[in-house]
Amino acid sequence: MSLHRLMKAKRLVLPRSGFYVILDPQHRAAGTLPPEWFIHPLMNDMARPYYVGLLSAAQLHGAAHHRPQEFQVVIPRRATRPVQAGNVLIRFHGKGPFDHSQTQEIKTPTGILNASTPETTAWDLVRYLKAAGGMENVATVLSELAEKLDGRKLRNTLKQHGEVLVAQRLGYLLDKLGRRKLSDSLVDLVKKPTLRPLDPTAPLAGASESRKWSLLINAQVEPEA
Repeated sequence: MSLHRLMKAKRLVLPRSGFYVILDPQHRAAGTLPPEWFIHPLMNDMARPYYVGLLSAAQLHGAAHHRPQEFQVVIPRRATRPVQAGNVLIRFHGKGPFDHSQTQEIKTPTGILNASTPETTAWDLVRYLKAAGGMENVATVLSELAEKLDGRKLRNTLKQHGEVLVAQRLGYLLDKLGRRKLSDSLVDLVKKPTLRPLDPTAPLAGASESRKWSLLINAQVEPEA
């Protein structure tokens, strides 16, 4: 049977030229396998270092309140065009260089994948608020992800990444979630910071001030139950 006929019969999907995913009967209705099953060989085929990140990583760590609408993959430097695999959109997010300390291997039914550690996931969610669904969604995901966070590792991750503003916002959110042991590990990273808004998308009118985190609290953050 030709490749075209196999694809029409939903027995193959072509996420990228020359890269085929074979569908078993169980997954033909969805038009693809779960992206976790083939992302590692796909990225090897693209010759790109990567990790599954943001909301997709949170889901792997058991912390996604809702299943993400797209599969989020982080790559060094500039993002590349998204990949459509059946009903699944794989979206790539560009970031500065990263190393193995920010990632971990997770076993899948077909092998492994690289995912951000819980601590790097927390940093990414706060740093890339728009991609993570906004401040309210980030707070909701953090409320579940916090169970997996280690204070020492979190502090080291934020020191490695830099960007004091992320430490300010993440520390405040962890305080709001009642995770003082985690937030206290970040306090000394916030030294003489610029007073910045908690939510960059919200107006500043009527904002209160958090002296501890040097933030203008311009949004009421209520994690979804």
